[in-house]
Order: sequence, then structure tokens, then C-alpha cells
Amino acid sequence: MQQISRRQFLASTAAAGVAGAASSLTGFPGIARAATATIIRAESRVIDVAGRAATVFGLVQQDGTHGLVSQAGEDFNVRLENALDAPTLIHWHGLTPPFGQDGVPDLPQPLLQSGQAYDYRFPLETTGTHWMHAHTLQEQQLLAAPLIVNDPAEAGLDEQPVVVLFHDFSFKTPEELLAGLTGSTGSMAGHSMSGMSHDMSNMNGMEQGAATQMASTMDINDIEYDAYLANDRTLDDPQVSSVEKSGTVRLRLINGATATAFWIDTGSLEGEAIAVDGNLVVPVRGRRFPLGMGQRIDIRIRLPREEGAWPVLALREGSAERTGFILATKGGAMKRVSSKGDKAEGPLDLALEASLLATKPFAEKAAGASEPVVLGGDMAKYAWTINGRGWSDHRPIAVNKGDRVELAIRNGSMMGHPMHLHGHHFQVVGIDGRRFSGAVRDTVWLPPQREVTVAFDATNPGTWAFHCHHLYHMATGMMTVVQYAA
Repeated sequence: MQQISRRQFLASTAAAGVAGAASSLTGFPGIARAATATIIRAESRVIDVAGRAATVFGLVQQDGTHGLVSQAGEDFNVRLENALDAPTLIHWHGLTPPFGQDGVPDLPQPLLQSGQAYDYRFPLETTGTHWMHAHTLQEQQLLAAPLIVNDPAEAGLDEQPVVVLFHDFSFKTPEELLAGLTGSTGSMAGHSMSGMSHDMSNMNGMEQGAATQMASTMDINDIEYDAYLANDRTLDDPQVSSVEKSGTVRLRLINGATATAFWIDTGSLEGEAIAVDGNLVVPVRGRRFPLGMGQRIDIRIRLPREEGAWPVLALREGSAERTGFILATKGGAMKRVSSKGDKAEGPLDLALEASLLATKPFAEKAAGASEPVVLGGDMAKYAWTINGRGWSDHRPIAVNKGDRVELAIRNGSMMGHPMHLHGHHFQVVGIDGRRFSGAVRDTVWLPPQREVTVAFDATNPGTWAFHCHHLYHMATGMMTVVQYAA
């Protein structure tokens, strides 16, 4: 198989010979559009980043809305128009479309050329907080937006939604960032992490002391960004959402960052996590919640009876940088919040994950297939693997339609990996060998030297991407496919 190119790094020869879905692929002028289609245009835009103009990308409706809010039970009926000067394609992260409409280059849809459009249409059944993003290096250039699917059953809830997309930002191009990584001589250069075989029998419940000790040997972040954004803004000029005294707010938070995990800190306001990756969980109260790349979390907050202004922060894992936004009543006094905290934050752990219980767990069913998935990497070469293989020589995970499939994912590397499966939702059913009925997700965080077991039902035939949602880990090999038998 050919090596990954920089711009189209996810071109898949594994999909060769798979017939693509029928598409509407035309230039913009004079095209016939379905009356009910929502048009989303991939285009360039300019934002202010700490007082400096930056040209980035965006996914914008004709009325200027960034992203999309839909209703479950209706069709997802979207025409994607490429107004960029380069090919692109958009993945509908969190939805479970039929194969051919997932938005991953050459699985099986080709990249959408500049000036072309493509129609997507399928039943919209997946409620919750999701997002859309490029499945190329353009994701780093903010080619991403929220994708919210409202549940009609929640229409009567008296709560105010606040949707926030977090991102990491660099004035360098993603190609420059990738080149800097692959030519890096960082602190772990020369230490190969592939094939590490640590004894995990004593890792159960490791969340505090042992995790802190391990942090000293981890490589938590491998890119230093110029800024960290919440809805395109830094804490120098944060978004302020107007709220009511004694009101209820539902934060719909999306980690759209390419290489940065965050701790969500609600400060003086206690919240309760009510959904992850769009799926409801038994509420868990707290003030700090982990959020890996690609993951989403809904946090319900009941506001005090008095006026006030309350920052909600996203604290960069392993560092002191942060971003965030502010909830404020009409008379609330706001104070400036620095973009840097007083101390470095610790690494993301599995404490919350281990406490989450799905409100609608999967039906009990014996696994028809159980597959080991071992994550590895070589920091010197900056090459990342699944079961010892990179994307250029990946081996598909074969499944049979109708099976309950379990993936026992073990992270044998010293970096955390958010693992995302396309076309399906899975349930977390085990952590380090402890079985439980955990959250239903599409992206799960794997700390170093930990194991998480997930289960999904093979009910959506196709060839589906399964990869790390750290963009540069994926771009340098940590991706394979789940492939249904013919």
C-alpha cells in the first residue's frame, strides 16, 4: 500500500473496489437543490486570536449559522458545498449514517473538489451533542462545527442550551506542525514504545498517586499551540452567555481540538454530567470533568438565586494553559480570567469513566467476537500503531453482521489516545478487567498502560474507520477499519 500523503492522509486503499453511494456531485452554479436541504458551505473566514487576525476555515449555513441544529426523527438532509480552494470532505461525528455517507476520504467517497457539492440524506435517529469536521489536516484549521440533534422527548425541559466547541490553534500550517513532529528530537526521542508489555495486573483503580507518578514519564502534549479557543475566542475576549438567576443551563461541550485534551472546570458552580458523546448517563455531580479529543459532554447547571458571572474553563491536560467562556446574569460583575493558570493540570484519568452508567444500556448478549486492540507508538519516528501496524499496512478488524463485538483496547504507549469508531455507538463494558454497564459512546479515552473494553452491535454494514482522534497520531498511523464480511 502507498504511504500517506500530507494533504489526503486518510486515502484508503482498503476501500478499493467498494462501490460508492450514489452522489450528487456538481459545481455550484445552476444546480438543482432539494427544497428542504440545508446547505452547509466549507469556506474560509477570518477570526481574531488574541489581537491578531487569523484566516481559518468554517462550516457555515447560508444565514451565517456555524454548524447545524437538527431534530431526531427527521432526515439528515444536507448539501455540502466546497468553497475552499482545496479538496475537502466532512465527517458527521456521532451520527450513524449508512456506509458511503460518513465523510471519510475514500471510505468510499472521494474528496470533494473545490467548487463541487455533495448531497447527504439518511434517517436521523442519533440524538445529542455531536459535531462535524474534516477528516484531513484541515481539521487543525478549524474546519469543524457543532452538530446538535434535539430529542423531541426533551422539548418540555426548562433549560437553556449553551453550545461550545473547543479547539487548539496555531499560526503555523498543519503541514508544518506535522513536519515538526516527525522530525522531533523531544525528551522521549530514541525510546521506542511499540511492543511494550507492562504487567497491568496491579493497574486497577490507579487514578491518583500512581497516575501522578506515571505522569513524570508520560509525554502528555507534543504540540505547543499559540492559543486555545472556545467558540473561536480566547479568554482575552471570551464568549459571555446571558443567563437568568435560578435558571437551568445545559452545557453542550465539544472537544474539537486536534491534539489537546481538557479538564472542564465549572468553578464555584456544581454541575452534573447527564450525557457523554450524545448518550444519556445516570447523572454524576462534580466540578471537574475530563474531555478527550472528539468527545462531548453535557453538563446541567442550576444557577444561584443571586446575580453573578461564572467562568467555565477548559484546562489543558498536563499544562497551565486554558480557555473557556462565561455564564453571566444581566447584572453580574465579570472579572478578567487569565489564559494561564497557576499550575499544570494532571493527566486525564478514568475515574469519571468508571463511574458512568448508561441510562439505556445495550441488551444483554454474548459476544460473538472478541478482538484485542493494542495501541503502540515510536516517539523517535513519530509513528503510531494499532496491533503493531500503521495505516499503510493496517489489518482490518473483521466482523459479521448481527454479532455483538467486543474490543479489548490496551494502550501500550506512554501517551493518552481517544479512540473513535465510525458508524456505530459502543458501550464501555470493562476497565482493566472490571466488568460493568458503562456509558454508551463513540469515543473513549485510553490513558497510558490502561485497558478499556467496549462492545458494539454489528448492525451497520460497511468498512468503518477506527482510529485515534489525536489528529497527528491518526495521520502517522494509528488508524484501521472495522470491516464487515461480505
